[in-house]
Amino acid sequence: MSSQVHPTFVLVHGAFANSFSFAPLQAELGLLGHRSVAVDLPGHGFGATYTRAYQAPQDPEGLATAPGAIKGVTLADNAAHLIGVLERAKRNGPVILVAHSRGGVTATAAANARPDLIDRIVYVAAWCPVALDVNDYYAEPEMATVDAASLGLAAAGNPAELGLLRVNFRTADPDALAAFKAAFLADATDEEFLTFLNTFQPDENLDVGTSADRAQAATWGRVPKTFVRLADDASMPPAMQDRLIREGDALTPDNPYDVRTLPGSHLKWLVDPAPAALLLGELATLPALSVRS
Repeated sequence: MSSQVHPTFVLVHGAFANSFSFAPLQAELGLLGHRSVAVDLPGHGFGATYTRAYQAPQDPEGLATAPGAIKGVTLADNAAHLIGVLERAKRNGPVILVAHSRGGVTATAAANARPDLIDRIVYVAAWCPVALDVNDYYAEPEMATVDAASLGLAAAGNPAELGLLRVNFRTADPDALAAFKAAFLADATDEEFLTFLNTFQPDENLDVGTSADRAQAATWGRVPKTFVRLADDASMPPAMQDRLIREGDALTPDNPYDVRTLPGSHLKWLVDPAPAALLLGELATLPALSVRS
């Protein structure tokens, strides 16, 4: 790759997360000489709702009923927002789109609509639906080890009434906290886990798309793609990650995933980001960038 080609990494967060969780990774990327931008999807970051009922001492009844700004936000809204960011980033050269977890749904929708804006798409244990809608994958054998009931211990309010998903991440319930740690960051200290948990926001939108938002061979399938497996991920088990890779490869056999693996849990790569930054830096040197830019 020519030394004149400097890609921009566009980072897309997962559910209940925001751009803040990428700060340590961005620091590592910057120290390696890479440009990056972390996206806040609509209703995230400083657009999120933190009600008085969420503050200590908490008001459980108020938390269960207070309106949230993310109500009504759709996958189409997320994709449109991301496309706007990609358009601006593309003016400066190649773009590497990096999505984590639920952020993969938005990244896939954006790639379906505007593959011309993306020089490589990187899924880090992220959803890229091909054969099923996202919610339907949860009923599949690869997700059998995920204890959805325990993760719901801190759920607040009725999603159908609120028009959003709400979780009380500031709960003191030891069972709920243990479930969160086991699912997302079992390989961190309790202090690291609680610190990360406090970057989460309580509300998430309900829309993860339909069959029309699954990966499309004619558009998404044109983009060079990498899947970064997280080897010790309990919330998206390696078996499901591998299934998504197989389905993507079957959809576009002439453009298979470049598969990499990092050790660690669903969030460890963000708590200890140096290995991930090195891996992403390697992707910035792949020939596809100079060919497509």
